[in-house]
Amino acid sequence: MASVIRGFKIGVTTNARKINPEFAWQSRFHDHIIRNDRVLKNIQRYIINNPLQWKTDKFHNSPLEYFTDHSNPNPF
Repeated sequence: MASVIRGFKIGVTTNARKINPEFAWQSRFHDHIIRNDRVLKNIQRYIINNPLQWKTDKFHNSPLEYFTDHSNPNPF
């Protein structure tokens, strides 16, 4: 499994750097194995609710915000 993930990340990195040479993976990120339905539901809840917290995030209105075109759902 590790080699599959590594290959995927190499491919993504290569192509992402063609678009943005400064592309980097998020630091301190870790994969998580979904072992049961309770864990899956928690992750689903996080994915749904996390964007709703953006206005209170410490990075809201950061310089990165100026590169985000919210009117276009597919920036590529």
